[in-house]
Amino acid sequence: MRYKKVPKTDMEVSAVSLGTWAIGGRDWGKADDKESISTIQAAADFGINFIDTAPIYGRGHSEEIIGKAIKGIRSKFYIATKCGIQPEGKGFTFNLKPEAIAKELEDSLKRLGIETIDIYQCHYPDPHTPIEDTLGQLLKFKKQGKVRYIGVSNFDLSLLEKASSITAITTLQVQYSLLDRSIEKGVLSFCSENDIGVIAYGPLGGGILTGKYINPPRFPKGDARSFFYPYYKEPYWSKIQVLIGEIKNIARKRNKNPAEVALNWVNQQEGIAVTIAGCRNYEQLSANASAGSWELSLDELERLRKISDGLELER
Repeated sequence: MRYKKVPKTDMEVSAVSLGTWAIGGRDWGKADDKESISTIQAAADFGINFIDTAPIYGRGHSEEIIGKAIKGIRSKFYIATKCGIQPEGKGFTFNLKPEAIAKELEDSLKRLGIETIDIYQCHYPDPHTPIEDTLGQLLKFKKQGKVRYIGVSNFDLSLLEKASSITAITTLQVQYSLLDRSIEKGVLSFCSENDIGVIAYGPLGGGILTGKYINPPRFPKGDARSFFYPYYKEPYWSKIQVLIGEIKNIARKRNKNPAEVALNWVNQQEGIAVTIAGCRNYEQLSANASAGSWELSLDELERLRKISDGLELER
């Protein structure tokens, strides 16, 4: 497994890290808790040392499962979780008010069974709460030793600039893949210039870049692949088949699986500190983790970039 240093920290993070939205169930269909626990524990055997989660994943269930899985092996993992998205009826609301995230933090620590969160992130912007108030509360958590580093997620460039002017922002978590490269329009360069590590989520485009789907699948209405990732529907589906074809071609020549190719393209981009790959079983974990043992050539990186450029996908 290859490792990268997250800027301004003491953390050396595995090239492939573990995303846990799916194991929370709910938004990705049912998950087998025993299988999820064994998968998380097996991640350490592959050299994976970073786990990302959030209270909203399964409405706390993802954190609970992680807590059970890392009991006794906490030192093997860096744990990142989030705050600011809270359940409301069948939906959710954005809430980064100090009193709200104070409760969220305590709930997360309890579910995870830990005393300190390595990176605590604002999950989404809250337009009704001044960012100064939110960051002030996060700094209190840090002073109390409950949080080591402060991160943000899904912040646009202007809000990231404002947050960075208030306090040191360690990481920005944002969607990035061959299908969504919007952060290349200013965000990525700002992060590089200011030593903010980028945590890339969605590098497999919600699973479509694994190449396992021959025809457009139909997911239940509540499945994240039916509302969060648009790629399984037209006009996206037809447009990206040429890209998937090239990913499969490179994988075949390298004797690798397509997921490894897609993950390595993201991981090898300048400024990317952490690449999160979600999985729900050992087979998927193994396929993702294998990407940490090799790299794409410059020619392969450029070929994939050119095809991605030609897709002209709009998000």
